[in-house]
Amino acid sequence: MKILHTSDWHLGNVLHGRKRYDEYERFLDWLVGCIRDEQIDVLLIAGDIFDTTAPSNRAQELYFHFLNRVAALHGLQVVVTGGNHDSPSLLNAPKPLLRQLRIHVVGAVTSDVSDEVILLRSGDSVESVIVCAVPYLRDRDIRTVEPGESIDDKMTKIQEGVSDHYRQAWTVAQSLRGDRAIPIIAMGHLFLAGCSPNGDERVRELYIGTLEGVDPGSILHGFDYLALGHLHEHRKVAGNPWCRYSGAPIPLGFGEAGQEKKVVVIDLFEGGTRSIREIPVPCFLRLQKIQGAISAIEQTLRELGAGEEHVWVEIVAESDCTSAELQARLHDVVRNSPVEILKIENAALTNAVLRAMEEGEHLGDLDERDVFSRCLDEHGITGGDRDQLFALFQEILVAVREEDHYAE
Repeated sequence: MKILHTSDWHLGNVLHGRKRYDEYERFLDWLVGCIRDEQIDVLLIAGDIFDTTAPSNRAQELYFHFLNRVAALHGLQVVVTGGNHDSPSLLNAPKPLLRQLRIHVVGAVTSDVSDEVILLRSGDSVESVIVCAVPYLRDRDIRTVEPGESIDDKMTKIQEGVSDHYRQAWTVAQSLRGDRAIPIIAMGHLFLAGCSPNGDERVRELYIGTLEGVDPGSILHGFDYLALGHLHEHRKVAGNPWCRYSGAPIPLGFGEAGQEKKVVVIDLFEGGTRSIREIPVPCFLRLQKIQGAISAIEQTLRELGAGEEHVWVEIVAESDCTSAELQARLHDVVRNSPVEILKIENAALTNAVLRAMEEGEHLGDLDERDVFSRCLDEHGITGGDRDQLFALFQEILVAVREEDHYAE
């Protein structure tokens, strides 16, 4: 049996206000072809199918269109688990219908853990693999709150709750397998110790206080493979090739620019032997972050613009120019080229704002209005001009938030 492991699609992801549906469509087209060419028997999608709990109609269309296409592939079975970005009710709503298409969905933790343990059969009805389809385990799913608990108490309960859930799933799977030589695979969407989250700044530890993550040894048990989601960079856990994050298939932010994205293929053979391969995912849209002096940035932009590849760029410039001057200067360089600048940050201005912060303050303590107000302070803008600029900024802020919420 051949299994493909992927996760963290984040369908509907918006990068600096730019929608990415074309990019996702190209990835899903590629994935369908990969499944067909590799003759995959089981597809595992380990959480964060969508970028938000209220995905746009277009994001949902991409998801269901993909499932419809792979359901037509002979013998393929699919297991989908919910991640922390997903709405459990949205994923679970079509569950009975999808089951008829050999697509199994576990959007959230179930009242009976045996409902998360799925016995998959090959095309000739031979029992081939058992999947413990464990979704993202929310805090309320794995611990009870007691008065007077310390942070250490919460950490201990969370660790024990996660470990206990996997232990229960393993016990059910073992009982289902009996004395037959059927491999057992587990899925998960969580942060394991020893795997520092890099790249997308939105990746955070899933549970308050678990700064070091969940101990891998507490959930591995005897699983033949542990298919993980949540971290966006492909990696093995503690060097174990049979316990790994597939990573996001496309870079979800400029912090992930340059990462090689992958899916994982596991071959399970008769007699208990197994092999594993990584398949690189093509880059469907190049992201590049450029930092430095403005002259060096302009030179890099000219070089990128001389090519034919479409590139989205984020810039962090060291410049004494005003924000307006910097924007105009850099956008003029890329005019009529395949390069699009999505964000320009003036590092000098940012550093000045940070220096103006009061002792004990952190950037995370400030909202967008606080930061904009301090930018105005730095440029010495006062009186009526300040009021007008602040009012315009608030209008833009509201418009952006509404666009993200209602994006189609």
